[in-house]
Amino acid sequence: MIPTIRHLSLFERAGGGITQEEGEGGMNKKRKQVSGFRSRAPTEVDKRVGCNIRALRQAGDMTLSELAEALGISHQQLQKYETGTNRISASMIVDLINVLNVDIEDLFQGVRSEVAKDSPLEKARRACRVWINRADSAEKLKQMARVLKALSGKE
Repeated sequence: MIPTIRHLSLFERAGGGITQEEGEGGMNKKRKQVSGFRSRAPTEVDKRVGCNIRALRQAGDMTLSELAEALGISHQQLQKYETGTNRISASMIVDLINVLNVDIEDLFQGVRSEVAKDSPLEKARRACRVWINRADSAEKLKQMARVLKALSGKE
């Protein structure tokens, strides 16, 4: 019997999908997705975000173990995030941007095909933001601003 909307659980109506049994007489049954819902498997976006996490971690001079400990996860789990093997939850993304002191846009760098965002100037700006975001006092930020202003040659 193919379920009608009345037979679907709340989970299935919310996007859990409907599955159908395959196989002869109950042997070697496999479940296959028959509705049009997306797979929960990692995508190219997940892999790109993972690569960005690794690059940001390394730019901040953090080891895999240090970041994992700060996030409250195992280094193996963090490695799965960085390689794109496991998807990252929204709450973990928030934790990552707080621990790494980066903007959320930095995690999604390169996800869209925006040529301007991958320019050498934009890459240099991102590298500067990492250090600016790591400043732990207003006085240090003011000193950084004075140095940057002097280097820019503008008033």
